[in-house]
Order: sequence, then C-alpha cells, then structure tokens
Amino acid sequence: MYKKLRSALANLPRVWKRVILIAFDIIGLSLALWASYALRYGAWVFPNTLDQAAIILTGPLIAIPVFVRMGLYRAVIRYLPERAIWTILQAMTIATVCWVVLVFLSEMSGRGVVPRSVPVLYWALGTVLIGGSRFAAKKFLWVSNGMRSSDHPVAIYGAGEAGAQLAMALRRQGNKFIVGFIDDSRALQGRDVAGLRVFPPSDLYILVEQYGVSEVILSIPSLNAIRQKEIVAKISGQGVKIRTLPHIADLVSGKYLVNQIREIDIDELLGRSSVPADTQLVREMVKGKTIMVTGAGGSIGSELCRLIVKWAPQRLVLFEANEFALYQIERELSAVRDRSIVPILGSIVDKVRVEHAINSYGVQVVFHAAAHKHVPLVEVNALEGIRNNVLGSLNVADAAFNNGVESFVLISSDKAVRPTNVMGATKRWAELIVRQKSIEALAKGTGQRFCAVRFGNVLGSNGSVVPLFKEQIAKGGPVTLTDPEMTRYFMSIHEAAELIVQAGALSQGGDVFLLEMGSPILIRDLAENMIRLAGFSVRDDESPSGDIEIVVTGKRPGEKMYEELFYDETSANSTRHPKILRAASSDATHKDLEVALRSLIAALDAQSERDARHILFDFIK
Repeated sequence: MYKKLRSALANLPRVWKRVILIAFDIIGLSLALWASYALRYGAWVFPNTLDQAAIILTGPLIAIPVFVRMGLYRAVIRYLPERAIWTILQAMTIATVCWVVLVFLSEMSGRGVVPRSVPVLYWALGTVLIGGSRFAAKKFLWVSNGMRSSDHPVAIYGAGEAGAQLAMALRRQGNKFIVGFIDDSRALQGRDVAGLRVFPPSDLYILVEQYGVSEVILSIPSLNAIRQKEIVAKISGQGVKIRTLPHIADLVSGKYLVNQIREIDIDELLGRSSVPADTQLVREMVKGKTIMVTGAGGSIGSELCRLIVKWAPQRLVLFEANEFALYQIERELSAVRDRSIVPILGSIVDKVRVEHAINSYGVQVVFHAAAHKHVPLVEVNALEGIRNNVLGSLNVADAAFNNGVESFVLISSDKAVRPTNVMGATKRWAELIVRQKSIEALAKGTGQRFCAVRFGNVLGSNGSVVPLFKEQIAKGGPVTLTDPEMTRYFMSIHEAAELIVQAGALSQGGDVFLLEMGSPILIRDLAENMIRLAGFSVRDDESPSGDIEIVVTGKRPGEKMYEELFYDETSANSTRHPKILRAASSDATHKDLEVALRSLIAALDAQSERDARHILFDFIK
C-alpha cells in the first residue's frame, strides 16, 4: 500500500503537487499559530470568536505569497538540497515579520493585544512544520523511486526539439533528474516543454540554490563557436559543470546519438571562425601518393596521419623514434580498411635509417613533424635539441632531395621568429635548411617543392598547458602559471593538420607559410575557462571562497611573454586559402648555411654547449 501511495504521489502532475503543498502549509501554519497562543496561555481550546479565528487565519494568508515569491513551491521535493533549509528559514522569518506588522496595526485599531512571545513561538513552530514536512516528504519519495546517491539534478540549455529529445533520453536512462530547461527565448520562458519548466538564463543561480543543479547541458546542436563561447561565459562561474550535445552534422551522420553528451573542448571557446578544407588541395597532396610522416606518433604527426589516411593515399609510412607511440598510431590506423600502413622505428638523426625508409618505399611526400618541442627541456638539453632538430631536419631534407621526393613540408613554430630559446632557434635553422634545399632543387630543375609551415600552439598537444591544467584541476589545484600577462596563439590540432596539408599543396618551393591563428590569448584566461568548464570557481582576492587557486610561478628560461608569427607582418601575402599566408622571400637569411652547419656539427662533436649556442643564435640574428 505504501508503494502504491508513493508511486501515486510521485506521478502526480506538478500543479497538483503544488496544490497539496499549499493546502498543507495553510493547515500547518494555522495549527502553528493556534499552538503558539495555546502554549502562551496554557489553554488548548480552539478559537471561539471571530477576531481570534481571523488572527489565526492571517498567518497562512500572509505566508503563502511570501513562500511563492521565495520559490518554495518551485523546488522538487525529491531533489531538495540540504541548503534549502536556509531558504525556508528566510521565508518563515519574512512571513512572521509581516504578520507581526499586521497584528500591530490591528492592535492600534483596538482589536486586542498579542503577547510578544507568540510571534517567536509561531516562527519556531512554523519553521519546524514547513522544513520538516519538506525533508520528510523527500525521504518518503526518494525511497519510492529507488534513487541512487549518484543521481544528480541537471538543467538543459535549449528548449528546442533537440532539448526535448535529450530530456526524454535522460529520463529513460534514469540516472539524472532534469530540473528544467534554460532558454533565451522570452516566448518560451515560464512555459512547460516536454513537461518541464523553461527558465531564463538569469534564473540559473536559483536552480543551483533551490534544486542543487550541478550540471548544465547545452542542447543546441547547430551552435557555432562564437555563440557557444557567449553562452558558456554567461553561465560559467555558478559552480556548475558545462557539457554539450554533439554537433548537428555528427548527429545526422549517426556518429553520435542525441543522448551521448560530451565534454566541451577548450578549443571550442577560442572563438575562431572555421573555414572548410579545400578538398581539391587535400586531394592533390594526398590521394594515390606514398607519404611519409616523421614523428608520426606525436601530437601533430599522429593527427596528420589520421587526416591523410582518410584521403586514400597509396601508402602511409610512419617514421617514429618512440616505440609505444608508433605502436599506438599504427594500431589505430590499421583499423582503416584498404590502407597500406608501414611502421618504421627509427630516429631522424640516423641518416642511413631515414634514407632507407624514403628510398625503399618510393616516398613522394614527406611531412616532417619530428622534433624536440618542449621549450624548458630543450633549453637544459641544448646539445640534444640542436642535434635532433637541426641535424635531424638536415638528414630528412637531404634524403628527400636525393631520392626525388616531390613535396617536403616542414612543421615549424612561431618560436622560430626572433627566437629567445634553443627550441625556437633550431626551428629557424630547420626553415633555412628547407629553403636551401628548395634553392638547390630550383637550380637543378628537379621540380621538387620544399616548404615550411609556421604556426603557434595547438591545444591538447603533448607538453602543452592544456593537459597540464586538466591534471591540476582534477587534483583540486592549484593551477600554475608562469606569468599572468603571458599570451600565446592557439588552434586545434585537427585544424592545424588540415591547414598543413593544404599549405603543402600551395607550395611553389622555398615558401614559409603562416597559419592564421587569430588573436593571442592570455594564458590566465585559458586557465580560468578550463576551471569553470570543469564546474569549479576560481579562488582569488575577489572570491576567497572559490574552489581552485591560480598560482604564478615565474617565467622559465627561454620563455617569451608574447610569441610572433611574422618577422614583418606587412610582408605576408595571402593565398587562395583565407587561413594560410605566405611570408615574403626576404624572410630568410642569405648567409652561408653550409659553413655554419659545419661549425655547428664540430661544436656538437666536441660536446661544447657554449660554442653550439653561440653558433646557433649568431647565425640567425
């Protein structure tokens, strides 16, 4: 019988649940006020005059509108958070004060005196009745539905068709309680969609306080990056985790289902306008070709491989020095049918190994992504960084030139512009080596194209700040910054890989391509966005009770406050792709590279870091 009663109460329409609550509150507060008088006078008799009955009834008549205004009838009893007791205390205090004011006015009109202890007793008894009834009902109804401690209330941002489908899917799963929708449309606000109330975004704090909402799910599949960034900025900082539906194209293609909610990637908040890939350029560079990617297991290298394998190359050669990284990418790509994948374990400093790989498989296109890129590590291991990034690049470029490779693309870095660290300087040398090979190809009329593609940081790459921040946030902080004013250019790995391939197709030989990176981003803003996306608040001087603190540790050796993509921004020329620029040919030194290379090799052989650094930086000044 109890189960039937619980089930019946739980399945009642929300309007009837509110009617029952209001009726209970009227009766309960009337009894509380009567009991207050009875305790004061020690006489447990019901009111026998019209004035006494009127005073008893005024309590609930004043309290109910206050309770409505304070949102006590909006809260869902089954998911009433413990902190709701404070709202009940506030509501009961306001109702009692209003009743006292009314009673005082009644006394002035000669309708009797109310003892001073009655309002205090009424407030105490009313609070116990109202609060106790709510939490007792919560316990009763919670058991009825077999709710688990893992269940948590969520709100859905977007009351459209996708939002309604998501609500139904989550209800079927049964592990989340949907408090309601949030929507910007005033026409929908205050209405019910799929049986759920639609709230304006400004009411999110109420949903958090009253319902204990801990997660907001964006259910607008066609949302663009700029609008998504605006919405996240609007609702972040409330201590809620923000997740989203997949993009509409992924839903239509069947890649995701409507109930497959995913985390919001930080690169979605960059506000970058996306430009579809020029399929003609990608096809021209990849289709039917034998392609080799050095550093195939790294962040950029592996993403290049994933992109290339989709465009039907004749063969994809994976050249990688890290055994486990090579195993992982080879296993992933081998799952793609009708693709010839060749894994080669080797280092680019091994000239014979590189030459053999290119010659044995008739490689036509080389994407040279292998490099030591972690600035602080390369700074303290300068000789190894120079040997790998400079001499390794020389080995790959020589082997490509000697074996008739059609296209050679060097993945460079914005740190190559006016470098202040060893990593940036080695990348600049690699650019000059590629340019030298292009000059040789032009002189001999081989038709080979050598180019470099320069860009900034990619989000989520190995050694970048994003994985570090995620790890620090998962541990509860603090998040460490080297300098709060430091800025960097950022783009997603997928976008970078697409643009690299298209830049290679645009090459005329000797080019340095610059990927349009948008505006530089403050690293501190990046950290704050990641903290808020994870459902936490930032702890600082303005919010000392926040969840995660950001700590400044100071700049590391070789770090620049601001990175640059151009030696001379005015000299960059546009190409047929709006996101790819071509640096002017004067963006390269005309000094004797071969002589400088011999001096650098001698310094490396002598293990003289001082001489190697001196040669490295002096040559590119």
